[in-house]
Amino acid sequence: MTPESSSPAGMRRDYTERGALLESDLAADWTGQFTRWFADAQAAGLPEPNAMIVATADADARPSARTVLLKGYDERGFVFFTNYRSRKGVEALSNPVASLVFPWFAMQRQVLVAGAVVPVDRVETEAYFATRPRGSQLGAWASPQSQVLPDRAAVEAGLAAAIERFGTEGEVPAPPHWGGLRVVPETVEFWQGRGSRLHDRLRFRRTGEGFVVERLAP
Repeated sequence: MTPESSSPAGMRRDYTERGALLESDLAADWTGQFTRWFADAQAAGLPEPNAMIVATADADARPSARTVLLKGYDERGFVFFTNYRSRKGVEALSNPVASLVFPWFAMQRQVLVAGAVVPVDRVETEAYFATRPRGSQLGAWASPQSQVLPDRAAVEAGLAAAIERFGTEGEVPAPPHWGGLRVVPETVEFWQGRGSRLHDRLRFRRTGEGFVVERLAP
């Protein structure tokens, strides 16, 4: 399939190559279904299949979005880590709701999540931080994420200060302003592309008694 035009409006693909997503295809719960599709994305060789778009909003409902790496998931939700003073950190903690999108377009699939945001406990944060490469650990101390800087030299100076503080060997603790956030799903939608834009959209939605499955119009 090739685009019909170099104009965005003329770039069309008919999603006919990846089959269907029927109710009978679903796992018993959203975690099982996400595990299946995440494994498919890895097996297909997608670059960074754990990359997800995280959308948050400030107190005035002005949204912002960025790509972040998923670091874990289970029945409690999806976890990523960040500087709590960054834009996404401030927004997620002051207006604790978020949306996630896993854009697996090469497979004609998406997973869309919406739900509440809660900080992970400090033990979990510190356990994950200890697994990070040392350069990433130092970077967490070096960068006042999302803040305005005068130039690249300020970034390098921040790293130099972190190296001077912690040296080149030994433990680097997790910064107190850095940690995990868990998006606790209210909905998890599995989107499968189909022909003529009549896509399959099956959504797990939380109720007082668990999750129900709903089909959404394409």
